[in-house]
Amino acid sequence: MKITYDERADALYILLREVEPRSSMDIEKGITVTLDGDGHIVGLDILNASERLSPKELINMSYENPLLASAPER
Repeated sequence: MKITYDERADALYILLREVEPRSSMDIEKGITVTLDGDGHIVGLDILNASERLSPKELINMSYENPLLASAPER
């Protein structure tokens, strides 16, 4: 997963999987999901991110992975 924020465009993009997007779908004004060829979500694009999230939220994004906590060590 990769999260990027373009301050100039005020756009936040959350990439879930590294696959070629084939289409997109607006789920509400300013929020678009990108989809692969099978219709699975590849990423999420949020326009006007600073209006939807505070600067503190944009700066302090975190990632939690409960699956890693329970995964066996290799």
